[in-house]
This record gives sequence, structure tokens and C-alpha cells, in this order.
Amino acid sequence: MKHVKDMVAEANAELECLTAEEAMALHGNDDVLFVDLRDPRELTREGMVPGAFSCTRGMLEFWIDPDSPYAKEQFQGVKKYVFYCASGWRSALSAKTAQDMGLENVSHIVSGFGGWKKAGGAVEEKS
Repeated sequence: MKHVKDMVAEANAELECLTAEEAMALHGNDDVLFVDLRDPRELTREGMVPGAFSCTRGMLEFWIDPDSPYAKEQFQGVKKYVFYCASGWRSALSAKTAQDMGLENVSHIVSGFGGWKKAGGAVEEKS
């Protein structure tokens, strides 16, 4: 059996891994899209990075693929994508998947939204 910890470690070895502080320095740039992979209940309970695009983990591949009937315009442009989840595990796997699908300039916050908040990152309520 391949364990999830090993999968996350393998993904991190192939990704640009950002600290919360590095991600905070990118926040607000027009050419950067923060992608929140958490469940809607988490967003309602804890808020999110201001201006982030909410993409539940289960729809990621369908929303990235331009040939999918579910493709989202947010993934069809040329941006820097900063993925995050609660603690950095889902975002590592998601960013690796996005990269494998051909999405360029993909990174993730290794400490997740928890690290973002701990570092003093801005938080907004889910609208």
C-alpha cells in the first residue's frame, strides 16, 4: 500500500512549496490566483483568503480540463496558481495533479490555511 504521507512527500518534491509568508507576499497580484480546495463547510466555518477561488477537491480535474463540460475559465488563463487547503496535504496532491494535467506555474502553501492565519494573513468570510 502506498501511504498518503508518502504521496504528499513525493508531490512536495516536485512542486513549488510556499511558506505562508511567501504566499502572503504574492497576495493581491493580478497575475496570481489563490485556489481554496477546502469543503464548503470549512469555508463557512473558518473563512478564506480574500479573493480566492473556491474549488472543491472533487471537481479539480474536471474544472482544469479545457475539454471537460465543467471547465472553469479560472483555470484556462495564464496565471500563477497558489493552491491551499487546511494543512497542506490536499493542496500538495491537488497541485501535483494540476501540474501533471499541464497547468503551469502551480504552487501550494505547505502549512495550508492554518499556517496562513497563524502568519497573520488576511481572512474574509465566505460570501
